[in-house]
Amino acid sequence: MSKLVGFVTLGCKVNTYESDALKEELTKRGFKCVEACDDCDVYIINTCSVTNMADRKSRQMIRKCIKMNPSAVICAMGCYTQTSKEASNIEGVDILIGNGNKTLAVDKIIEALNGQLKEKYINILDILNTQEYEKLGVTTYDHTRAFVKIEDGCNQFCSYCIIPYARGPVRCKAKDDVLNELKTIAKNGYKEVVLTGIHTGRYKDDGTNLSGLLKLILEQVPELKRIRLSSIEINEIDDDFIELMSKSDVMANHLHLPLQSGSNKILKLMGRPYDRQYFIDKVNKIKKIRNDIQISTDIIVGFPEETEEDFMDTYNLCKELGMAKLHVFPFSKRSGTKAASMKDIHPDIKKERVDRLIDLSKELELEYAKKFIGKTLDAIVEQKVSDGFSLCHTSNFLTIHVPYDKNIIKKLVDVKILNIENDIIYGEVIKKYEN
Repeated sequence: MSKLVGFVTLGCKVNTYESDALKEELTKRGFKCVEACDDCDVYIINTCSVTNMADRKSRQMIRKCIKMNPSAVICAMGCYTQTSKEASNIEGVDILIGNGNKTLAVDKIIEALNGQLKEKYINILDILNTQEYEKLGVTTYDHTRAFVKIEDGCNQFCSYCIIPYARGPVRCKAKDDVLNELKTIAKNGYKEVVLTGIHTGRYKDDGTNLSGLLKLILEQVPELKRIRLSSIEINEIDDDFIELMSKSDVMANHLHLPLQSGSNKILKLMGRPYDRQYFIDKVNKIKKIRNDIQISTDIIVGFPEETEEDFMDTYNLCKELGMAKLHVFPFSKRSGTKAASMKDIHPDIKKERVDRLIDLSKELELEYAKKFIGKTLDAIVEQKVSDGFSLCHTSNFLTIHVPYDKNIIKKLVDVKILNIENDIIYGEVIKKYEN
């Protein structure tokens, strides 16, 4: 009978990708991978450390897995184990691995199950001096979109962010490895790929930057119907990237561009590499070639020294640019970062500002969606939902409910958007493509 490996994956899409890569390798070795439950023989907890709260949740999930089955092999890995000295002191953990070397987990788990691991195995790289990109690959997914990690690490060191200390400097997957992985993914029937990384816009391999990589993908993997980026910084969108957006409808009609603040003062305190006007000008340049594009963003509210005027700079910028969705986060001090020593503002002020931005996000999201009522968009159908509808996602990342039909799952279809009720967008499939 196959040994059960229970996974807990916290944090970002990069962690999800890395967990998926380990699942694929473990499955090849005869293991059965599941969500963590009481019956597991092994637990892998892929941790997050983006905030102090993420550290706390990572510790809790490690301890929860130990309690679920005290005799199981416990493997903790990822950002929390990389940055926290206390992680190595948690009783009951058998294998502790940081970032940059997660592939070691598979062999060490097998050793532990065979009784060959006589003491706790700890392998934490000197991540800030790591230059090698860890080879990981995934070819099959439980979901409709395929995620491909092309880059790891970050060199930016924003004043609020621990991630450069957890992930190390920028390292990139070889372009040939990216292309080969995408060719396999396309052969396996996936129509959409999401390119992801810690700092995706810094991709570079042998003189090929992100725009160059995208050109190669468009040329060499024509079976893909949609290429999406998980996120890209505004200052990393070059003229070649904009030209690709203007010429190829395979490039998704959606960009996630982290703003963080619309105040020049706060952007400078954050250590962000652009100012307010630069962001505005670049978004307007993008909208000239894709006037119906959805642009979503991240905002940190209540950063130290943020005044009401600073906040309104952010609020008004989002409104004026017609951002379609705001991911809003209250500033949370993260020990080990520059901003941790800055004077925090009152939690009640943060909460009130967060609420105002969330309300604005809902307003902007609805306003954007209404533009497409009566229009027809191509969409990839994803999964059945409870009330007789399937979800599908358009190129511009609208989520549409269409009547359930098992024959169109994972298919590319044309959907006419009919109406919006209680913030749910409804449509009908008017054409199915042979794919």
